Amino acid sequence: MTLKFRIPKRTSFRTRLFIVMIGMLVIAGLMILGTTTIQYESQRENYHLGRLTRKEIQIIRHIDYLAEKHNLINKPFEVWNEFSSDFEKINTIHNIQYSLFNLEGNPLFIYHSPLEVVANNYNLSRELLEKIKSSKDGSYIEHYKSEIDNFHASYKILRDDLNRAYAILFFPYFEDISFSENELNTFIENLYQIYILLLVGVIFIAYFLSRYVTRSLDTIKVRMGKMRLEKKNEKIHLKNATREIDSLVNSYNKMIDDLAESAEKLAKTERQQAWQEMARQVAHEIKNPLTPMRLTIQSFQKYFDPNDTDNQNKLNEFTNLLIQQIDTMTDVAEAFSNFASLPKTKMKKYDLVEITKTTVNIFDKEKIVFSSDKAHVFHLLDKTQWIRVITNLVQNALQSVPKTRNPQIGIQLNTEPGKTILSIMDNGNGIPDQIKDKIFEPKFTTKTSGMGLGLGIVKSIIESHGGEIQYVSKKNKGTTFTITLPQIDN
Repeated sequence: MTLKFRIPKRTSFRTRLFIVMIGMLVIAGLMILGTTTIQYESQRENYHLGRLTRKEIQIIRHIDYLAEKHNLINKPFEVWNEFSSDFEKINTIHNIQYSLFNLEGNPLFIYHSPLEVVANNYNLSRELLEKIKSSKDGSYIEHYKSEIDNFHASYKILRDDLNRAYAILFFPYFEDISFSENELNTFIENLYQIYILLLVGVIFIAYFLSRYVTRSLDTIKVRMGKMRLEKKNEKIHLKNATREIDSLVNSYNKMIDDLAESAEKLAKTERQQAWQEMARQVAHEIKNPLTPMRLTIQSFQKYFDPNDTDNQNKLNEFTNLLIQQIDTMTDVAEAFSNFASLPKTKMKKYDLVEITKTTVNIFDKEKIVFSSDKAHVFHLLDKTQWIRVITNLVQNALQSVPKTRNPQIGIQLNTEPGKTILSIMDNGNGIPDQIKDKIFEPKFTTKTSGMGLGLGIVKSIIESHGGEIQYVSKKNKGTTFTITLPQIDN
């Protein structure tokens, strides 16, 4: 027996360590890049909002001054329009274009408006008025973005010294982002160059570091690959090993000692198991023909009639069956005495129908029905082993039927092109799902007695004849075993 350690084809520890180190640098770079971008965007937003607020305060002061100077508070549009030239100068003085609406959203002065306001006949919509009036301090900022307009719009309710609202100011703020974008692009470009240099350096460092870390592991891997159960294995001795590697080496050396001890115990156990297995098989092979011999004698006693004219034929059949089973026991005894395997297959041409029918006749004929679609079917068989197969399967079928149910065993032989099919059906309890994959395993049994060798030997015999055995089982309905044998040319 050879103990081999197969190393799965997966990513090595050295490669994983290398990838992790590179990955950490890449992830750190992406995080810094993302954080820098977000910080720039936040600073840019705060900067422009601050400029918008300062510009808006200047315009409001100018408008408040003109409204008080000309006494325009709560005056109709016609009065405001008389001083339009003064309000138009605000655009030139502050270098902006604004618009002014009354509290109902109707225009007083229109120098610039969003497309939505223009489409609404230069009036503020009811929804927009609600947003402005419900906002904190009467100040509402909205961002307009389209193919034509892209700016921040500030709507502000203007109040006089007595805190009376008298107008709504619309102030557009156009951001000049070219400078900040150029600055951000320059910073990111420099950051890329730095990280490329870092990446190249880390690749070299990670490569040599990973080789250094895994060098001791490679030594252990090579030694473990050479480990064998049947020879003396060498221990590992490393100098200047790390604590973790040293602990691993000590565990490996201890495993070598345990393996040597286990190999000695295993050899002793295997010898014992070999003798036990041989004893089990011999006991089973001897017990196997005893059952049909007993049944044959019981059947002969039951059906023997002294006045029957056919007694000579029945006596010949009775003696032939006993001789066959005695020959089987003789073969087993000879094989055991020579320390050989169980009887080798002796293939001859036999009538499958005749042998099967003869074997079945030793059981209770009232419980078993045999049928064949042909009177004679010839096959190359080991007659003794075939009798053993039929006997085992019929016994199992009878034992599977509970005592509260009358056994009904059907044996059917059918021929098809190139093959012969033998089916053995019972009305027993069936085979439980949890053991369906185990019934052909050696030593497996659900009975309180026996050694579990029956179906395992049956399968081995059938396969030695070039055939196969299968089964179908239903709970509390029964089981059907199907044997398929290749036909020979007659």
